[in-house]
Amino acid sequence: MKTLKLSLFAVAGMLMLSISAFAQQATVKKAGPAPAAATPAKPAQPSEISWKEDSFDFGTIEKGKPVSHDFTFKNTTKQTILITDVKASCGCTATNYTKTPIKPGETGSVTATYNAANPGNFSKTVTVTTNDSSVNKVLTIKGKVEGGDTPAPVQKS
Repeated sequence: MKTLKLSLFAVAGMLMLSISAFAQQATVKKAGPAPAAATPAKPAQPSEISWKEDSFDFGTIEKGKPVSHDFTFKNTTKQTILITDVKASCGCTATNYTKTPIKPGETGSVTATYNAANPGNFSKTVTVTTNDSSVNKVLTIKGKVEGGDTPAPVQKS
């Protein structure tokens, strides 16, 4: 009798497992293939926006006088472009950019303003993100800041 009970429990357990496995298969067939895991990811496409330039050299500038440069671009895609984010590499560079949608054939701009507070060479970047691509555009400004205030000569008596 004990053997019969164990056999019934074993059969009942196997029946439950097979019903569970069948239910999982039916759910997978209804849902279809896994979208991200089963299909390979597309490689990141470079942007088709045409930038006039991606680097600007201010040359030698005066300490204490901020300088700005407009980086312009033309939307050469077939879709409307929107700049979604612009980030400067440091707090010494301020940015401004076209915030309205840019239709195909239209132009937009990103302005980088460098605060020339410290003498010496500088090279700063501004990263632009758009809805066009997963690849960000990196713009560079560089130059040299001349020391501004020079101390007065020390007079000896």
